[in-house]
Order: sequence, then structure tokens, then C-alpha cells
Amino acid sequence: MSQDGAGIGELREFALDAIRQAGREALRYYGKGRKDVKFDEDLVTEAELHLTRFFHDTLYARFPEHEVFGDAPPRTDYVHGHKGYLWVYDALDGVANFQAGIPLWGTSLALLENFWPVLGIFHMPVTGECFYAEPDRGAFLNDTSIGIAYSGEINNESLLFTYSRMHEHFRSNFPGKIRNLGCTAAHISYVAMGRAEGAFMRSVSYQNLAAAQIILQAAGGSLRFLDGRPFHLNEYFEAKRVDGPLLAAPEGAHALIRGYVRELSDL
Repeated sequence: MSQDGAGIGELREFALDAIRQAGREALRYYGKGRKDVKFDEDLVTEAELHLTRFFHDTLYARFPEHEVFGDAPPRTDYVHGHKGYLWVYDALDGVANFQAGIPLWGTSLALLENFWPVLGIFHMPVTGECFYAEPDRGAFLNDTSIGIAYSGEINNESLLFTYSRMHEHFRSNFPGKIRNLGCTAAHISYVAMGRAEGAFMRSVSYQNLAAAQIILQAAGGSLRFLDGRPFHLNEYFEAKRVDGPLLAAPEGAHALIRGYVRELSDL
């Protein structure tokens, strides 16, 4: 509970409204990359700067004492009231899709209270999908509850998401379908709603994972290192990139999925 009486309901309402507003702002740039280059870095930079300023202005107009991840060296001490709230904002996940006019991209927003996850949201403006979760309330797609119904089986209709250069590092005999949508938070969110058995990731950032991990855990899944070790995102609070590879999957499924993948260095 913040000092002015703002509880989780008010914070959730603010966050959902802010991320949807940010989505409308992002659509002003969507698909407007230069046609003569494969990746329009200038457009992406302009969009990210605008969206970051937009979120800061929106947040500080409502909660001026809250903090945003990356604005200053990370705080490590426990504090009371407003200053205990930290927002982790990822303006654009799936930037290659965004600048090329491919609809699979979105914005992530997580809220931590004294380093404890309170709320995670991932919004895809073009598809209209808004995933959000609170650790004690569950996970939702728009206003519909979602969760993982893990059968314990992998077959030719199973789906595994991977990162774009997985073929350079691993060999897979996964019996089902393998896809890369080009958006980390979308991969994790689709695992959270049971559309995929798992998602491999490598070289992802704290901001990529902060909201999506909350959604995944609230839905009954978790992130682990490929070798099976538990993954704790807070250990990477000060790191630019997370050591990988990581696997997002239903609880109890990591070892089964891992059995279908071998690192090329081990062959």
C-alpha cells in the first residue's frame, strides 16, 4: 500500500491504462521502416526514445516518487512508501517485426515493490492481446484467466519456440513444431497460456524478462537454465544481459524438453 492509499487495484488500473496508451503511441511508428534497408535502426531509436519519455511523463504525473529501472544506479536497500516501487519498462520487444510491419511485437511493464514482483504486463497493440498477472491473483489474457494445462506428453502437434540463431548453437530432434516469432515476451506469454510446450532464449535482458516471468509463474510455469538449474531474475538486477540459454516451460516439463536438445559443442 503506497502512502497516498494506492493499492494494487489502483496500480494495476494505472499500469494497464499506461501500457495501452503507449501502444497507441507506438502504432504511430509501426511498419514505417525504410524500404531500402533490412532494419531501420533510426526509426526504432526514435520510437523507443519517444515511448520511454511517454511512459516517464505518464508515471511521474501520477506517482512522482516511483522509480524506473535504468534511470539511476539500482537501489539495494529496503525503503517504505512510494520510493519502494520500481517499474521495469521495455518499450519495444520484437523491434525487427515492429519496424517491418509484422504484428508480433509489444511492450512490457513490471512493477516491483522492494524487489518483490507485484505486477507484470505484456501488451501487443496490433493483435490486441494484453497479458497480465499478479503473483497471488493469477494470470490473464485481456480479462480471461489463463494457465498451463501440462499433459506430460510431447508429440508432433507440440510447439516449441526458439530464438533466431538457435541452429548455430544447438541440434534439436523435437518431434513437434519449432517456431521463432521474434519476440521474447510473446514466446513466454504463449507458453503461459498453454499454446506452446516451451520457449528457448539466449542473450536476453532483465527488461525482456521482468514482466513475462511474472506472467509465466502465475500461470504455472517457470524459467530455468538449460542444464536444469533454477533461474533467479533478481540475480541479474545489475546485469545488461542474462547468461543463457534459458528455457521457459510448465513446471515439471523442463527435463523432458531438454532431452530433445543438444549443444553442438557436445556433439
